[in-house]
Amino acid sequence: MAFDRLIKGIAAMQNPTVAGLDPKLDYVPASIKDACFAKYGKTLEGAAAALLEFNKAIIDKIYDIVPAIKPQAAYYEMYGWQGVKALAETIAYAQSKGMFVITDGKRNDIGTTMEAYATAHLGITDVAGEQISAFGADALTVNGYLGTDGIKPLVNVCKEQDKGIFVLVKTSNPSSGELQDKKLEDGATVYEQMGRMCESWGEELPGEYGYSGVGAVVGATYPDQLAEMRQKAPHTFFLVPGYGAQGGGAQDAKNAFDSNGLGAVINSSRGIMCAWKKQGLTEDDFAEAARAEALRMKEDILNTIGEITL
Repeated sequence: MAFDRLIKGIAAMQNPTVAGLDPKLDYVPASIKDACFAKYGKTLEGAAAALLEFNKAIIDKIYDIVPAIKPQAAYYEMYGWQGVKALAETIAYAQSKGMFVITDGKRNDIGTTMEAYATAHLGITDVAGEQISAFGADALTVNGYLGTDGIKPLVNVCKEQDKGIFVLVKTSNPSSGELQDKKLEDGATVYEQMGRMCESWGEELPGEYGYSGVGAVVGATYPDQLAEMRQKAPHTFFLVPGYGAQGGGAQDAKNAFDSNGLGAVINSSRGIMCAWKKQGLTEDDFAEAARAEALRMKEDILNTIGEITL
């Protein structure tokens, strides 16, 4: 099961974190942009080339200490097909370095449309009899609010291709409670019910370490709800946003973990990509700064949860 691979990487590196690669052109050093614009012009192709070089430089500095990356698809789609190509190349490059890749796409649909999303991001596309991986990520974030019709096609592909999904359960944004905290007839919140459904869907994708291939997105910005869902969804692996730039810290994120230090991976995006600003360095030192921040984040979380054991 896909998350078994992620869990093994987390334990080997003693690092339950994922680096979010959500690059804006403003984050990219002028030296990289100037070189790409000189080659391709100030075009979408030039912008996408700059994003890719930026990503590769960060990956080169962190792949031996961080088990996973999480590229957010929107930051690539905004640069057209050229940006989407940079996303595909970022995924392939990270995987060539042994990293687990979670595409943050939050896809949501039903039937054949969801099958198409699943095939695109996790599966194999048939091209006149040739079997080709389009994006080939290891996992995909999805929106489960269309119910089982929107998840079943993904589970089938995950089963066939050894992939995983993270379903939105309790998200980190300030207004998440407008819907997710509402009570249902049985007294459960909407997010609790979504967690129950993750547990049920995950029964088809059991894992070696007690966690299924159907994970959940649960934000560090709501530590009480994070602790609640860790208890109520014991077989569901968590992707935890909200650490760092969104205000969550290690003490908030610790509620995502079980007694062995397993059960979750904590995301930081801007905190890693833009670490050079906080460290008082120049933008050309962005990759070294990203590594330093990744190590600081690792130690911050480990000092809170303790050693990770399988």
